[in-house]
Amino acid sequence: MKRFLWPLAIFLLLVGFLAAGLKLDPREVPSPLIGKPAPAFELPMLQQSDKLFSPADMRGKVWLLNVWASWCESCRDEHPLLVDLSKKGVLPILGLNYKDKGEDAQRWLAQFGNPYQLSVVDADGRIGVDYGVYGVPETYLIDAEGVIRYKQIGAITPAILEQKILPLAAALKK
Repeated sequence: MKRFLWPLAIFLLLVGFLAAGLKLDPREVPSPLIGKPAPAFELPMLQQSDKLFSPADMRGKVWLLNVWASWCESCRDEHPLLVDLSKKGVLPILGLNYKDKGEDAQRWLAQFGNPYQLSVVDADGRIGVDYGVYGVPETYLIDAEGVIRYKQIGAITPAILEQKILPLAAALKK
């Protein structure tokens, strides 16, 4: 009889883990990069391919790195919010154009507006891998010392912007 109880106990344990996992929010995946320096890179700028950008160029500033692509539907959803935030000049927004074609990306920005102080090209996705990108869009709040302080998986919403990103950015600027 005991022989049949072990498989049943293991099955019930697995069902318990599954039930607990179904209650988790996939957008709340903890990033191992929070509190660590942003991965270094040097990439060509989207609109000035002869110029290179590195996160070290932003030392002393609190800024957002937004990973986006012209083929990304969710990027289209969050884009008006980024354009509006950019117009307010609250903090610099830099883009990381992820696995995209340069001409498609430039056409997309011309059509929907360009919220980015600049955007760099990550055509093969290597930098995205270094940042732990699960998919686009993703946004990172980086402090004046170059440390990642917040990661948003998925599109930024007005609530996330007002309740998480802007208060944290304001605190980091002090």
